[in-house]
Amino acid sequence: MIEEESRIVWRADESAEGERIDKAVTSLDDDWSRSAVQTWIKEGRVTVNGRTVKANYRLEAGDEVIVSVPPVEELAVEPEPIPLDVRYEDEDVIVVNKPRGMVVHPAPGNTSGTLVNALLAHCRDLSGIGGVARPGIVHRIDKDTSGLLMVAKNDMAHQSLAAQLKAHSVDRIYLAVVHGNIPHSRGTVDAPIGRDPHDRKKMAINHKNGKPAVTHFAVLEHWRHAALIECKLETGRTHQIRVHMASIGHPLIGDPVYGPKKNRYPIQGQALHAKVLGFDHPRTGQRIRLEAELPEDMEKLISLLRAENH
Repeated sequence: MIEEESRIVWRADESAEGERIDKAVTSLDDDWSRSAVQTWIKEGRVTVNGRTVKANYRLEAGDEVIVSVPPVEELAVEPEPIPLDVRYEDEDVIVVNKPRGMVVHPAPGNTSGTLVNALLAHCRDLSGIGGVARPGIVHRIDKDTSGLLMVAKNDMAHQSLAAQLKAHSVDRIYLAVVHGNIPHSRGTVDAPIGRDPHDRKKMAINHKNGKPAVTHFAVLEHWRHAALIECKLETGRTHQIRVHMASIGHPLIGDPVYGPKKNRYPIQGQALHAKVLGFDHPRTGQRIRLEAELPEDMEKLISLLRAENH
């Protein structure tokens, strides 16, 4: 299955004034690399106000940028013998505990070292619904989020798991360490999430163009300047927990995008872990519920915060 070419249309605002076109286009999608975008520009796949430009073109407010993203070619993704922490596997589904720092699937200019590369080496039978670059991938977790991720081995399983995600019947519980002492023991953030109109690299609470997003959280431990929380998702928007917690003044520790610019804690990337995953087995209907222990770096962070609290 070859993915069709997709067309992205974007209008530059004042915040993009003077920025190089190659840098601006790269920031439109986390999965695009600068080198891939520069190749697209040379191939005439990027136009500004209907004309092709060079990579060093400087944007002006109001410029209409159209990116014709090339289709992913067959054999673009090679199997790689990368170790996997498999927590469940049968003929239909595989659930892995993804380490922090691993990208889930390949993207233009970044076709190696991903979870998909590892999965292709581990099991050749993955569903084709996600296309060549995303075989078996039903849902994603961010590169710097660790934890449980389910993958479909065939199209029947993929359709079943995707339908469960859409119906909000998949249990997804995360543990996160956030800045600030949350004064209450639980809460719900119900706010739509979309692209940040002022910074295209970020997501934000966006009442005009966002999609509904609901996060329930409970505080497991209070500390002086931080808290350990458990988050249950009703929806699965990009960066949902990170955006929602930052919006109420409690960004995740280590989050380079939504948290403080200086990170004084010993963790690279946001302190977020997909701990629990529950779903109905696509073939048998049996409820599968899995848990993954916290990674070592989050355990060390929590120990440090407990020690600071005494």
